[in-house]
Amino acid sequence: MPSTEEPDIKSGFRFPSAFTILFALIVLVAVLTWIIPAGQYERVASEALGKDVPVAGTYAPTDAAPQGFFDVILAPIAGFYDPVEYVARAIDVSLFVLIIGGFIGVVTRTGAIDAGIARAMVRLKGRENWMIPILMALFALGGTTYGMAEETLAFYVLLIPVMIAAKYDALTAVAVILLGAGVGVLGSTVNAFSTVIASDAAGISFADGLVLRLIILVVCWGVTVAFVMRYAAKVRADPTKSLVYDRQAANEAHFLAETPSENVGFTVLHKIVLIMFALTFGVMVWGVSIGGWWMAEMSGLFLAAAIVIGIVARLGEGKLVEAFVNGARDLLGVALIIGLARGIVVVMDAGMITDTILHAAETSVAGLSQTAFILVIYWVQVGLSFFVPSTSGLAVLSMPILAPVADFAGVKRELVVTAFATASGMVNLITPTSAVVMGGLAIGRVPYERWLRFVWPLLLVLTVIVMAALALAVLFGAPA
Repeated sequence: MPSTEEPDIKSGFRFPSAFTILFALIVLVAVLTWIIPAGQYERVASEALGKDVPVAGTYAPTDAAPQGFFDVILAPIAGFYDPVEYVARAIDVSLFVLIIGGFIGVVTRTGAIDAGIARAMVRLKGRENWMIPILMALFALGGTTYGMAEETLAFYVLLIPVMIAAKYDALTAVAVILLGAGVGVLGSTVNAFSTVIASDAAGISFADGLVLRLIILVVCWGVTVAFVMRYAAKVRADPTKSLVYDRQAANEAHFLAETPSENVGFTVLHKIVLIMFALTFGVMVWGVSIGGWWMAEMSGLFLAAAIVIGIVARLGEGKLVEAFVNGARDLLGVALIIGLARGIVVVMDAGMITDTILHAAETSVAGLSQTAFILVIYWVQVGLSFFVPSTSGLAVLSMPILAPVADFAGVKRELVVTAFATASGMVNLITPTSAVVMGGLAIGRVPYERWLRFVWPLLLVLTVIVMAALALAVLFGAPA
């Protein structure tokens, strides 16, 4: 995976890089700490959640804690190691990304990836488009069951070369992963990090509202797959229609060591390496979903796999270390972006404005009709999700406040949970405060504004579907 320089950009306005956008947001949030009054809810311990949760009706102003110049400068640093509820620290995710880069660098050095891509293109000739719905179904399954998020970062460097070799573009690969897993989280059915935690915090069973969330998942998944397949077909028919066409040559040089050819030899060693490669990802999925693994265990897995593959491929100590370091270096920018994104949340929490924003949400829904209430709750959760990209963290923060309010409006609490899950999932497809979004785009070398241009029509359609589902559930009774 040789590194290449970015393509030249025509003179004129150039959209800021992800680093600039994120740092500007840190500055903006710091300014808001001077404007928005500081406040805090009282909190009580929840045995079910294992965390302190805010108590509705207990919000009170507190001493202001405006964030200044040095706080802004230190925020990206603190973003790496400050804990976020139910989410791995950014330093853990960043280290995972670097080790993934090293692992891919070693596998690439063996030549197995290029040989495997060439063989796959021969076997899939004429049926490449089937990769999209199949892979998006698998990612959506991970999203709806266990909230697949940071784990997806491991798949970009695997899928992007395949998609480019199939005459699609890097954006198609990013969409398959990010939208596939993202729409699964949007339609969280039994996601322990979203609906289960939110339901516990709301005082109901996570099975309440399950049918409605399943309907939303199926409909939104179908629409999303159709959207991605339409774009992919358009790019394949005419590469100039790609939103990253100006980066095509650089991306091919970056992600493909050489242009895959049907004549590339596919040796027994290549097969062994690719089997070990696939087994590594299989073990990762098992470890996360069943074995209770998280970032440290996953990082250790890929480190060990890189060493074993290097030994099996007889790279030698020098080439093995060189390949690992070069692969990690290719993803260094991604690792830095992850810490920078978390810095936004650090400043907001330190400035004591998180609970003030939540209190404003609590008071905004008072006195509304049932339909208006659930739709406003949805948009309140959309707004909160930009500041708290963690679905589990937002569930613990908002559900103890907003769920009891639903009782006064005559709305079932499971609808508030569904509104939360869909709103959080929707925002986490685009929010620059999410390490998953910014990390995935950085790996795929897709500028943030290009992603917004690509995904906004889909977001409009998905928003209409979700709002219609919530409104109909209020009017006709939510399916159990």
